[in-house]
Amino acid sequence: MITISDLCVSYDGEQVLHGISASFPEGKISAVIGPNGCGKSTTLRSLVRMVPHMSGTLMLDGQDLSVLSPHALARRIAYLPQSRNVPDITVERLVLHGRFPYLSFPRRYRREDWEKVNEALEWVGLGDLRERKMEHLSGGQRQKAYFAMALAQDTDVILMDEPTTFLDIKNQFELLDQARRLADAGKTVIMILHDFESVLHYADHVVLLLDGSVLTAGTAEHVLRSEQLRRAFDVTPCFYETPDGIHCYVKPERV
Repeated sequence: MITISDLCVSYDGEQVLHGISASFPEGKISAVIGPNGCGKSTTLRSLVRMVPHMSGTLMLDGQDLSVLSPHALARRIAYLPQSRNVPDITVERLVLHGRFPYLSFPRRYRREDWEKVNEALEWVGLGDLRERKMEHLSGGQRQKAYFAMALAQDTDVILMDEPTTFLDIKNQFELLDQARRLADAGKTVIMILHDFESVLHYADHVVLLLDGSVLTAGTAEHVLRSEQLRRAFDVTPCFYETPDGIHCYVKPERV
């Protein structure tokens, strides 16, 4: 389990996270939701020390993340950012980057590294494109390649910042289904999501942020039905039932 306690973060002298506290359970999908600029990405980036925090603690299974070396941290947590450069390398070489935390100098890949890369490429459905240059892929294919790199890192925790960006509807569902399989296998999956229907059907746990603070947390249905959701987004959530379960859509509060 990941536990954040009283986390404060500032950018250029302006505080953006105001003592937030939240827990993300093991073997579950946790969704971090909230309006743009509320601190979602900063929270995830803090967990991998891409942004320093002023105060507070970040714990993984009772261990303070601040005491881990960069390589040790990268063997525990994989991070899939929202936006990335497009390197002039093949898909396979990109996915191999996920194995860097396990390599010593000089960097020589082992059989285990290649096996993890092959597994990751097959998992995301890019096995046939391993030799293709990243610049020649579609946006959705690039997203899959970076997802494969995170999988090849073989960590207990996977952070994904808006992972369905650039994906068409079919591939959005495919990625979310893969996230479910990872969680069912015991991984701790934390995703930033904007689509409430996806949150309702895939997230076991939800943390709602607003202006760098936690408004509420709990099950997806609890958070989506809460008055805090209306406060954060100025929308009215509407629910309806079908034979395959509860569904959700929203309408503007002022309409």
